[in-house]
Amino acid sequence: MNTTERVLVYGATGHTGRFVVEELLRRGLTPVLAGRSAARLAAASDRRLDHRVVGLEDADLLREAVADVGAVINCAGPFLDTALPLAHAAVQAGAHYLDVTAEQPVVQQLYRDLDVPAREAGVTVVPAMAFYGGLADLLATTALAGHTQADEIQVAIGLDRWWPTAGTRETGARNTATRMVIRDGALAALPSPAPTGTWSYPEPLGELEVVELPFSEVITIHRHLDVGELRSYLNTAPLEDLHDSATPPPTATDEVGRSAQQFVVEVVVRRGSDTRRLSAVGRDIYAVTAPIVVEGAVRLLDGRSQRTGAAAPGQAFDAGDVLAGLEMNVDDLVIHRH
Repeated sequence: MNTTERVLVYGATGHTGRFVVEELLRRGLTPVLAGRSAARLAAASDRRLDHRVVGLEDADLLREAVADVGAVINCAGPFLDTALPLAHAAVQAGAHYLDVTAEQPVVQQLYRDLDVPAREAGVTVVPAMAFYGGLADLLATTALAGHTQADEIQVAIGLDRWWPTAGTRETGARNTATRMVIRDGALAALPSPAPTGTWSYPEPLGELEVVELPFSEVITIHRHLDVGELRSYLNTAPLEDLHDSATPPPTATDEVGRSAQQFVVEVVVRRGSDTRRLSAVGRDIYAVTAPIVVEGAVRLLDGRSQRTGAAAPGQAFDAGDVLAGLEMNVDDLVIHRH
């Protein structure tokens, strides 16, 4: 059995998990469907794919579940509950681990607890390899063009609307930790109230009101880049969607199941008087997370990772190469290099 072609997807029947399973199949890998609901897994396994009912309480059973795979992709939030047990099991079984968390405390804990064990096992742990976290990290790393220091990085995420999944709502309710930014080269608490302003996004969004609202990209960037100041913004309109209990979940509008949501992620990096700007423009934050995390899994499985241990996306992989792969593999995704 070739374990390097087998990837266990935890949360495989969820909204993002289903996109990940399809992307793995498209890339020629073999997904192993895993989660806590036997009924949902059985219903989803229409291709005779291996599926495993796996709880998180029994460490021995978790290790058995991942013993014959080369990598684990965790799509099941809240990651405060799922990330550490799954990552420990993966590392102990000699498998790589990736997840799609936007939760800062989860990324910090994985870096703190799994770096040494993963290096000793010769595997790599990459949290936040997703729209939130990973994409901004890859853009910032690429903009630095081989440098590891920046005086200032600004990240501006723009959504034309937000149809949240049930998992997003549950995670938001659970994630009450103080959000962190970078000030004077160190992690610091986001001021309260959060600073507001406007941002001129590339088309199709234009100039919008924003609020400083950092996600996991702050922790991933701090992991491997020396940054004096990092500010991360989100436009305010999608937050109203998120906070409105009447906002529906995403609805498929094309043959692959993507919603009509449009996004822009723009990163501005300043080193002295040199300023560089990169932006990614695309469709559906949940759907685009699948190719982002699968690009990571492919590189881990074929030996293109740049390091073992617990790493940020731009630290584990050649960031520019990942962005080029995403442009090639994702319809409607464009990377603008200004």
